[in-house]
Amino acid sequence: MRSGAIATLQGYDAVQREVTYAPEGEKRARFDLYLSRGKAADVWVEVKNVTLWQGEFLTFPDAVTERGRKHLELLSQACREGYRGVMVYALNRPEGEKFSPADEIDPGYAETLRRVVDQGVEVVALRIEHGPQSMQAAGEVPVVL
Repeated sequence: MRSGAIATLQGYDAVQREVTYAPEGEKRARFDLYLSRGKAADVWVEVKNVTLWQGEFLTFPDAVTERGRKHLELLSQACREGYRGVMVYALNRPEGEKFSPADEIDPGYAETLRRVVDQGVEVVALRIEHGPQSMQAAGEVPVVL
């Protein structure tokens, strides 16, 4: 994105927030970002905030999420239509060294995430540092699916 914190999303000139995606024959949804006018295919981006810490892992979700599964399915649909689909997990804790789906909390979400990654959806786990008056990206962490 514009700050350059996520390497795989660099190089796009246009960034729109809260954009509706409405594939033919599917329910429409709003994604957090739409990136266009870049060197690669346009990108639909969904961001999920992660606060659950389990040992060396930060995990998502912390409760069963039908909406989260819907976003994953629609990102996969976008990939089939020639776009890029990127799920960004914003890690809002200093603990944990890796990101992983929370299989024990929502096995359906975890299975869907693994399946859509095989279908082309990209996953980024980005650590967010919190200061007294600010938040900033502090680098990517490994994703373990």
